Amino acid sequence: MKVGLFIPCYINQLYPQVGIATLELLEKLNVDVGYPYGQTCCGQPMANSGYENESVGACQNFVENFKDFDYIVTPSGSCAYHVKKHYNIIEQTDDVVNVRNKTYELCDFIVNILKIKHIGASFPHKVGVHKSCHGLRGLRLGSCSENVGTEYSYIDELLQEVSGVELVTLTRKDECCGFGGTFAVTEEAISVKMGKDRIQDHLDSGAEVITATDTSCLMHLEGLITRNKQPLKVLHIAEILNSTI
Repeated sequence: MKVGLFIPCYINQLYPQVGIATLELLEKLNVDVGYPYGQTCCGQPMANSGYENESVGACQNFVENFKDFDYIVTPSGSCAYHVKKHYNIIEQTDDVVNVRNKTYELCDFIVNILKIKHIGASFPHKVGVHKSCHGLRGLRLGSCSENVGTEYSYIDELLQEVSGVELVTLTRKDECCGFGGTFAVTEEAISVKMGKDRIQDHLDSGAEVITATDTSCLMHLEGLITRNKQPLKVLHIAEILNSTI
């Protein structure tokens, strides 16, 4: 299979190490990865701000860049969700439908398409998993506390196979961090309080590292952690799965 790697704009600009870790991880798993240089934003920020119709060009550009790949993989649950669920604003050609169906968040792709759980990584630290909203309740990367049913988490399944990792138990394991895209700007005070609550839960649970499938959430939490000089580190799940410490 030929996989197209989509690196979201904020990762490209602010956290390039996450993009590199994702590429290296997929190559370790013997995936044939291509990176279209014409890719830009998926259109999510404009849609979140109420300008969805203004994002049509970005959506069409995404489809044009990735239409020839067997799968599209991204280290971002929110971007994957946007492509899969919100590209109904453009004409539903065969290429558009195919791209929407073949776009996957990284962990989802590894567990459910590659059928791999043991990556061969090593990371001897206590890790708390922040389950980002789009990935959890949109892509169903894990079970939600408000639903009655069998508990599962693709993220936890992968981390449990990483040598040395100790997953901590959080009190409110699937609560929003308060980032919410432009919500963090328009509702700053609420966003900050929600972020502080999530950080405190990880601290109380003994975590050394917070991980997630979305760098946007981690960026929000990292800003608060740094500002308040708290003893926590944030790492994207791709960085841990790619680690051989």
